[in-house]
Amino acid sequence: MTTLHTAETLIAAETFNQTVLSGALLLALPIAVLAGLVSFFSPCVLPLVPGYLSYVTGVSGSDLAEARKGRMAAGASLFILGFTAVFVSYGALFGNFGFTLEEYRETITKVLGALTIVMGLAFMGVLGGFTQREFRFHRRPAMGLAGAPLLGVLFGIGWTPCIGPTLAAVNTLAFNEASAARGALLTVAYCLGLGVPFLLAAVAFRRALGAFSWVKLHYVWVMRAGGLMMIAVGLLLVTGVWDRLIGGLQVWSSTFTPGI
Repeated sequence: MTTLHTAETLIAAETFNQTVLSGALLLALPIAVLAGLVSFFSPCVLPLVPGYLSYVTGVSGSDLAEARKGRMAAGASLFILGFTAVFVSYGALFGNFGFTLEEYRETITKVLGALTIVMGLAFMGVLGGFTQREFRFHRRPAMGLAGAPLLGVLFGIGWTPCIGPTLAAVNTLAFNEASAARGALLTVAYCLGLGVPFLLAAVAFRRALGAFSWVKLHYVWVMRAGGLMMIAVGLLLVTGVWDRLIGGLQVWSSTFTPGI
C-alpha cells in the first residue's frame, strides 16, 4: 500500500506540475485575477452592480440591504457561473489556437502583445472611449434565482466589448499557453477576480456601497492602473522578456514537488 500510495503521489505531483506550474501560469494567473478586479471596478460594470443584484435575486433595489444573505449569495453565485461559462470558453478557444498555431506562436504573440499595449492605452482613455461601449440586450430574463445564470451568460456576451481590453489581455496570455486546458484555467482566474467582488457585494451590500463610493471617486486612477498593467504585459510579450521569465519559472517548477 505504501509503494502504491507513493506512486500515486508522484503521478499527482507530475500532473500538477504539467497542468499548473508549466508554461506561464505561475506568472499569468495573478495577472488574470487582477485583470478581473480591474474589470469589476471599471465605470461600465461597478455602477450596474446594484441593478444586477436586484435582477438575480428578485429583490427590489431598496430592499437589497435587508435581503437574506443566503438568497443574495445564491443569486450572485448563479450569475457568476453564467458569465464564467462564456469567458472560460473564450480562454479554451484561444489556448487551442495557440496550440494549433504553435509554428507561428512567437510572431502572433508579439502582434497580440502590441494589441494589448493599444488596448491598455484605450483603457486609460488615451485613445478615446470606443472600448467602453457595450452591446446590451434589451430583453432581460425573469427576475430571481431561475434567471440568474441566463443573465450571467448575457452579461458575458453583451459586456465583452466593454471589458474587452482586460479580457483581451488575458486571452492573449491564454494563446501564449498553447493549451485549451491552461487557457480555460487562466480565464477561471479572471472570473474569480471579476466574480468574487460581486459575491462580496451580495452578502455585505450595505458595506459594499461605501467601498463603491470610494472607487467611484478614484475611477481615473483605477483605469490608469489597469491600463498600465496591460501595457506592461504587452511590452513583456513584444520584447520576448515574458518568454525568458517563463524559462526561469520552468527551471524552478521542474524541481518543485507539492506536498500532496
